Amino acid sequence: VQLQASGGGLVRTGDSLRLSCVASGGTFSRYAVAWFRQAPGVQREFVAAMRSSSGDTRSAPSVKGRFTISRDNAENTMYLQMNSLKPEDTATYYCAASPRRSDTLNMYYSRAAYDWWGQGTQVTVSS
Repeated sequence: VQLQASGGGLVRTGDSLRLSCVASGGTFSRYAVAWFRQAPGVQREFVAAMRSSSGDTRSAPSVKGRFTISRDNAENTMYLQMNSLKPEDTATYYCAASPRRSDTLNMYYSRAAYDWWGQGTQVTVSS
């Protein structure tokens, strides 16, 4: 499975962006998907995840209410809609996919759950 992320850019505080990630190979609809981000000098952190089956989603407290993860299985694409952006959202954003199934979303908070990663797309929010 290959993942190709896009949609990053330079925006101002309060602006919105939508990131996309297109998957090729495998059966996208069967995978849990997620977005992580990494700022310079900081560990890659969880942003949001979505299960393959029920469509349940979870978001990190820092983005809850502002960011929304979604997917279009017909297009093999996942999205991250980011609203009310803040300078602290500045990071490289990575999409990820996992073939592992779980009854809950807890395991998907961990980077270890994901087998496939996109190359990253830079989001910079100016104050």
